[in-house]
Amino acid sequence: MHHIHLMGIGGAGMSGLALLLKDMGFAVSGCDMVHTSYAEKVVQHKIELVLGHHQDHLERFSPDLLVYTSAISEEHPEIRAARERGIPVARRAEVLSDLFNRRRGIGVAGTHGKTTTSSMIALIAENAGISPTVALGGELCDIGCNAKLGSGETMVAELDESDGSFELFSPEIAVVTNIDWDHVDHYPTYESVGDAFHRFALGKKPAGSLVLCAEDAGTRRLAERLHEDGLASETLYTYGWGTSWTWGATDVTPLPGGGIRCLVHFRGTPLGTLSLRVSGEHNVLNALAACAACSIVGIPFEVSCRALSTFKGAKRRLQRVGAAEGVEVYDDYGHHPREIHATLRALRGAFPHRRLLVLFQPHRFTRTAAMFREFATVLTGADRVLLLPVYGADETPIPGVGSHLIAEAFPKEGPTRLDLCGSFSEAVEVVLRERRDQDVVLTVGAGNVCLLGERILDSLKRESSLAHAVAVGA
Repeated sequence: MHHIHLMGIGGAGMSGLALLLKDMGFAVSGCDMVHTSYAEKVVQHKIELVLGHHQDHLERFSPDLLVYTSAISEEHPEIRAARERGIPVARRAEVLSDLFNRRRGIGVAGTHGKTTTSSMIALIAENAGISPTVALGGELCDIGCNAKLGSGETMVAELDESDGSFELFSPEIAVVTNIDWDHVDHYPTYESVGDAFHRFALGKKPAGSLVLCAEDAGTRRLAERLHEDGLASETLYTYGWGTSWTWGATDVTPLPGGGIRCLVHFRGTPLGTLSLRVSGEHNVLNALAACAACSIVGIPFEVSCRALSTFKGAKRRLQRVGAAEGVEVYDDYGHHPREIHATLRALRGAFPHRRLLVLFQPHRFTRTAAMFREFATVLTGADRVLLLPVYGADETPIPGVGSHLIAEAFPKEGPTRLDLCGSFSEAVEVVLRERRDQDVVLTVGAGNVCLLGERILDSLKRESSLAHAVAVGA
């Protein structure tokens, strides 16, 4: 096999796979409907990309294998044409799992925290000199990309549960950060999510290890089920608050302006102080998971601690966009109530006395319909909320479902004010009109709301320049 064509190459996962395949010596091409920042990365690596999906690509590139993302229907004309011509077709997860299962795989799964935790593990492993192969669902700021072919036997991968494809992976070390109900189009109930994670855990390599968060009800239930299955306790590592778990954190202290510090314990014995540049108690848990996984492969805590102290975070995971005119702007990928709650708590810890203004773009109609009440509740953690239209992704709109459901469920009494904004331009105008000195602005959602941060900063700078010019002229 010489040439591989990827449909949906502009996505976080597919772009990473494209980079890996290119580094492995394959000829790679791809197509997508829009030119994303991830698409730009693959173009920079001399991978040919065309906009749109069309069966003509099969004649243009003559691929030996067509790979597609789960967001694309198996009945798409380009995929059907490939099958008719005898060209092998595979999902992204099938190709990635084949690469992963041949290596000493560290697989990170969970409803929340996968990208950050796998990024932390990748950075530690890189600093430890074991040269891991890396496949992440987001861009690791420290290495400037979401995938890298290493020379060592270890592979670190973020495993996506959204379509059940994570069950194809057989890790030597399986990390489960938490289990929550999400991706309601694939999982009709919370129980069905738990069952999928149970199958995933049972699918680890026979002599492999499991790292589970003890602070999450879903992972605790998973541990109980695995105990009932007869899983040897010595292969199970837990992490959480206090000293009762395999890995624990005490004396957790948010740092002014960002970052957090804690004392780390292993089986009740203090190991030392861990200082993170990223904020939030949820990132302490992510760091504990990373330390646990890396310890199993033989990396000392001291090495993990040093690496994590430099960790800049993953792109769009509570990422600082910049500041202008006394206003700090952050961006986050959070699209589930639990994620947004954790992000708001992190910002409150970093900026306890500053006003928090949130621009939230709900992601997917199915998720909005299922969780609009929960979104309304967690958004009360901000001082001001601007609610944008739903980003549908690949979904067909559902009649009667939209951001207005969240607005209608939002408490009418209380200190937090929420308004619907019909467009990005309207939201920017509101921010400029209402902003105060020392405000913290957060753009949050899994769609294209990330574009707003720079627009807000540019507008603030232009406003300041204009005011200065008027003052000078006067």
